[in-house]
Amino acid sequence: MKHSRTFKTQRGVAAVELALVIVFLLLLTAGIVEFGRAFWYYDALTKATRDGARMLSVADKATFSTGTFIADAKFLVTEAANAANLKPSLSTAQVSVTCLNDSFNAIGCGSGTDAPKNIRVAITGYSIDIGGMFPFLSPSGEDAKVYSGVALAPQTTMPYMK
Repeated sequence: MKHSRTFKTQRGVAAVELALVIVFLLLLTAGIVEFGRAFWYYDALTKATRDGARMLSVADKATFSTGTFIADAKFLVTEAANAANLKPSLSTAQVSVTCLNDSFNAIGCGSGTDAPKNIRVAITGYSIDIGGMFPFLSPSGEDAKVYSGVALAPQTTMPYMK
């Protein structure tokens, strides 16, 4: 008789425990999704800079002096990055191309008689907002951005092959 009475007082305890734990599980899941998205964007940007650096590292030096080839490489980087559905999308103004000498100092890409020793393609000024899945953490409850303006700035440096 005593056993059934104890059982009656325990009714609903599992539901209360679930209500307390579900908030933390949802926060953990949302954090995994948001930071996974940030890593996905960074990886897409890194792969795009690698494509641009590879294209420039095998080009003839004469094509650097025209300037249109570097613009084509920047366009390739933006198209490769935006194919991954980046939000906000990447623009060519955020892609920089730098020709480097032996000491990895910047030199003009089309100037001089010597070919560059290395090519660097970098993303500058690109940032994302992390935390859009946490609206209940915002005081207003609308469009929460816990970490706004997180900069993603990958770069790739490759040796010039020609």
